[in-house]
Amino acid sequence: MHPTKRIVSAVAVTIVFALGACSMQPAAPVNPMSFFVTSVNPGKGADLGGLAGADAHCEALAASAGAGAGARTWRAYLSTTPVPGTAGVDARDRIGKGPWQNAKGELVASNVEDLHANNRLGKLVSLTEKGELINGIGDAPNTHDILTGSSPDGRAMESAADTTCGNWTRSGDGSAIVGHHDRRGLNELAPAKSWNSSHATRGCGLEQLKLTGGAGLLYCFAAN
Repeated sequence: MHPTKRIVSAVAVTIVFALGACSMQPAAPVNPMSFFVTSVNPGKGADLGGLAGADAHCEALAASAGAGAGARTWRAYLSTTPVPGTAGVDARDRIGKGPWQNAKGELVASNVEDLHANNRLGKLVSLTEKGELINGIGDAPNTHDILTGSSPDGRAMESAADTTCGNWTRSGDGSAIVGHHDRRGLNELAPAKSWNSSHATRGCGLEQLKLTGGAGLLYCFAAN
């Protein structure tokens, strides 16, 4: 065989072998996480750009942790109240059927009913998308207030007062219902220990949210 042909043939074999080796490489593992607390606020306090903006925030953080890439649909655990021409939305109806697990693979809840009656949430389980702890009671600063706008059973609040910072579009005046991710408060009453419906905030901006122990964080659930 002509030397040039031998070289071309050898190169072709090398390329084929390399392509075959690449095709046999296992796909990168997908993060099995299906629940997290956001590590950061988008920047405008409770003005999240409505439900769509809040969902996009969850999607972006999940993708950054390797739990997105279109494999899952992420939803923020937020309720909205009715406005003329638009019905309210219950947080419990947005998040799928479960089960859900955190970044360490620990079970959070088996289904929606379990989530609202017998979940395993608390400071050690309510982790960020990075698998990190969030400050709670006893830490400085305390950031255990998580925006929900919801009643204990995960529904929109029936109240004349603002409970969702204008359905998550306000960063000034207004108020929103929050829960405590660490299940701890200033007393032993049920609201203090509620993960999703503890008390109202003193406003909707980041500085106002800090006054009661918050940083504008959200619960995110994989809906599929």
